[in-house]
Amino acid sequence: MRIVRGVKNYSEKLPNPVLTLGNFDGVHLGHQAIFKKVVDRAREIRGISVAFTFEPHPLKVLAPERSPKLLNTFHGKMKLFEAAGIEVVICANFTRAFADQNSEDFAREVLSKRIGVKEVYVGYDYAFGKGREGSIESLKEMGKSNGFEVGVIEPVKVDEVVVSSSMVRELISSGRVEEASRLLGRYYTIEGEVVHGAHRGQTLGFPTANLKTANELIPAYGVYAVLADVDNRRLKGVASVGVRPTFDAGPVSLEVYLFEFAEVLYGKQMEVSFVKRLRGEEKYPDAKSLVRQIRKDVQQAELVLQGL
Repeated sequence: MRIVRGVKNYSEKLPNPVLTLGNFDGVHLGHQAIFKKVVDRAREIRGISVAFTFEPHPLKVLAPERSPKLLNTFHGKMKLFEAAGIEVVICANFTRAFADQNSEDFAREVLSKRIGVKEVYVGYDYAFGKGREGSIESLKEMGKSNGFEVGVIEPVKVDEVVVSSSMVRELISSGRVEEASRLLGRYYTIEGEVVHGAHRGQTLGFPTANLKTANELIPAYGVYAVLADVDNRRLKGVASVGVRPTFDAGPVSLEVYLFEFAEVLYGKQMEVSFVKRLRGEEKYPDAKSLVRQIRKDVQQAELVLQGL
């Protein structure tokens, strides 16, 4: 997959581009349905599948106070785009000047003239242009004027609930990672670098990998059964998210204890996938009480992760 940063840096003419537009935070089942349509149509017309997205998230520029905590880092999102079969990503630098574009100008100058799109597919609730003035119907009209067709992908539902990034955020923020995984079509994952911590886990008999992450949305404080990917290996473990109240609360941390693993991981990249929340964060009267609970957590997590 090729990534082009900045619309002005995109200059080539691809054969029959089939494109979708959006932020696609989370790359959930609804986004995946759009990507599938784009990829399938590109293959059918011997074209190229293209995703047009933005960095940073538009609300970070237009209304920072309302900007959500994002589900993906840019790197993580690009990995998911590639896994979905997208061949080219055009990532616009989202600024106020970009936001002030007239929707008709965007359709004509960017979609038609610069990219040369043949077909555009968007979600059922898509809007674009200055003040989100461009509706799906107006996009269809612009398509007629500029030589491209527009298709709309209907919402994807799970248990009669429409899948959305905001719903996924709500579930993860409350620790309901199992429910979130059903909307994502995969486990919620946080990526980062293993860094030195207080080394307290080692003294307790459960050495942990401390993750420094750029992910904005961290699951609710508590203990989780997790899968960890590092050095092209998938390992099982228990993760603790929180402020370690038993040892005088500090900054929020993500610590992972990996089962039957003793290698040094400092400086390495790790991805932690949250499978199930085992319990909330608790304060224990002493280290011995905490160790007893950790043993129970490990046993419970081993049962949860059997077969994975």
